[in-house]
Amino acid sequence: MTVTLITAGILGFLFLILSLRVSLVRRSARISVGDGGNQQLELRCRAQANLAEYLPFTLFLIFLAEQAWGAKWYVIALAAAFVIARILHALGMRSLAPTPPRFIGATLTYAVLALLSFLVLAKGIALL
Repeated sequence: MTVTLITAGILGFLFLILSLRVSLVRRSARISVGDGGNQQLELRCRAQANLAEYLPFTLFLIFLAEQAWGAKWYVIALAAAFVIARILHALGMRSLAPTPPRFIGATLTYAVLALLSFLVLAKGIALL
């Protein structure tokens, strides 16, 4: 469970940072609900929400893969790739236009999600 714990801790701090960035814009723009048409707030909200959308299920798959396969190099590599992907995606959410970090982060997130799903499914089938 070490890989899952470390991954959750790192991404918990990333979520905290993204949340604080949303709060800072809300406070300075005096917007308590929604984005009030503020582009900077919209981007920060989406960066935070996107992490919130992918983090729980992917972290659960990391946990299942670690339980099934142990802390093997490929489980560690996938967890590390997910952390890198989410950081890149957050950095890429600085403008409405697509950016290379956002694209790489999203693509890497999809790849990690697919590979973790495969690992978990393969182990489940092997246990039949």
